[in-house]
Amino acid sequence: MLDKNIQSDVTNIAEVMVQVGVRAKTAAKALRSASAEKKTAALTAMADALWQNRQLILDANSIDMETAQETGVAPAFLDRLKLDEDRIQAMADGLRVIADMPDPVGAIIAEWEQPNGLKIERVRTPLGVIGVIFESRPNVTADAGALCLKSGNAVILRGGSDSFHSSRAIHASLVEGLEKTDLPVDAIQIVPTTDRAAVGEMLSGLNGAIDVIIPRGGKGLVERVQTDARVPVFAHLEGLCHLYVDKSADLEMAITIAVNAKMRRTGICGSAETLLMDRAAADTHLVPILKALQNSGCEVRGDNEVQNAFSETKPATEGDWHTEYLDSIISVKLVDGVAGAIGHIEKYSTNHTESIIASDETAVDQFFDGIDSAILLHNASTQFADGGEFGMGAEIGIATGKMHARGPVGVEQLTSFKYQVRGSGQTRP
Repeated sequence: MLDKNIQSDVTNIAEVMVQVGVRAKTAAKALRSASAEKKTAALTAMADALWQNRQLILDANSIDMETAQETGVAPAFLDRLKLDEDRIQAMADGLRVIADMPDPVGAIIAEWEQPNGLKIERVRTPLGVIGVIFESRPNVTADAGALCLKSGNAVILRGGSDSFHSSRAIHASLVEGLEKTDLPVDAIQIVPTTDRAAVGEMLSGLNGAIDVIIPRGGKGLVERVQTDARVPVFAHLEGLCHLYVDKSADLEMAITIAVNAKMRRTGICGSAETLLMDRAAADTHLVPILKALQNSGCEVRGDNEVQNAFSETKPATEGDWHTEYLDSIISVKLVDGVAGAIGHIEKYSTNHTESIIASDETAVDQFFDGIDSAILLHNASTQFADGGEFGMGAEIGIATGKMHARGPVGVEQLTSFKYQVRGSGQTRP
């Protein structure tokens, strides 16, 4: 029987976290030389354990769900927190996909020979120890643990207090997989307390143990991590995603994609928040798309032109163009073609994901060339902004920075590289 009030008996947070870092660094050294076969076997064993332990995981999740419901959190938050057999199966399937992927460690990215005979290789190598701080989504425990293991990194996981029981139950299955394959159990550690002081210790780098921090959660969490971290950060602050419908768009396609981009899951970072409509298509496309959104349960907020065309529209304020709703709300604006869409996106985008619906390839090329977001899509829903949908098995998050990792952070993005230079006695004159 799970205890709803279970907490760690951690008293000296700083001392405990330093030891977590020491163990992670030791495990990372062992993982650098772990064989691809052993890592694959561990990931497969983890997937099996997740499914075998599904009832324990569901029982733990029910405690977290009950607590969250008592505090009156938003439906979108509950959706992110909730686990069921389908979601556990999806976690296990994701681990199997990662297991089957080529091992990135040791892969030769590039190779060449210098005129003096030196043979140079650029080879993938693990980053080391990765700290992952996340909120509400317990599946991140499995995704992050698996991706870090596959890429040869040790990981320290710190889930939110809201998913404490769920994350611990999932982590126990990951440890089973490590034990069955004789990989160090400290390769995947979970912070043993909900005390927020543990986050501060991780942001300090744990005396140099942590090489990269990856936050996955709300704006408040990411802002704190980006401000306070003393180690590099892979993150996106907000997912203010735009969907642009060009005058050349197929209407039925535009309707289907708009509803999916906004309403499939409103609480994820790839959900469309602003719909931009080519003014030249307004007479034919605007009302049918907005009716479809409204019929699916979406509140529409628009500028004056949109309000005049669709009476059920609520007025949009300047703040709406800056807002990541994570809810069944979308802001709508008419723009002058691709150039107008690019201008709006340049002003308001968080450089996460933007999509264009169009049959005119010139318009698509202009959109792709004119926007510098991490993910750009053509005739596809913004909800595809996901590492699993990119064939990565899973992701730890989406990075919108321009250094090292950008877009879905998967196995390859969790590696760096080193140069291996082979000579035959050369000396430099």
